[in-house]
Amino acid sequence: KSRASHTAHGSPSRHDRCMRRRILVIDDNSAFRGAVGQLLATGGFIVVAGAATGASGVQLARQHKPDLVIVDVQLPHTHGFDVAEQRAGLDLPLQVILTSSLDSSDLGALVTESSARGFIPKAELSAPAIEALLGPSR
Repeated sequence: KSRASHTAHGSPSRHDRCMRRRILVIDDNSAFRGAVGQLLATGGFIVVAGAATGASGVQLARQHKPDLVIVDVQLPHTHGFDVAEQRAGLDLPLQVILTSSLDSSDLGALVTESSARGFIPKAELSAPAIEALLGPSR
């Protein structure tokens, strides 16, 4: 009898773990938001929304309830550090990753003193970099 109809139930792959992570991208550069959305979608993440400002990002976080927010440090009218602090008031179990075209050494202690999970430079932003920063899925 053929065993072709039986499927092995192995442990979830890295791709399967990512599929559970819903992401909101906050960056004032629409081309960057689009590129990050495509990059992370091909990496197995679900990009639920994008925002150009911190205020609209916080509103979209309430609406979409993402697991993760990737936020540019340099936003108009506010900066990513403020958005990271505002997440505490949302009463949502989401994490924040800061990003910038600047290197983390340019931002000094602002990154380490922030409530964000961490920082990934824009040039290095990828699904594996996010996975490495977040660790295993819950």
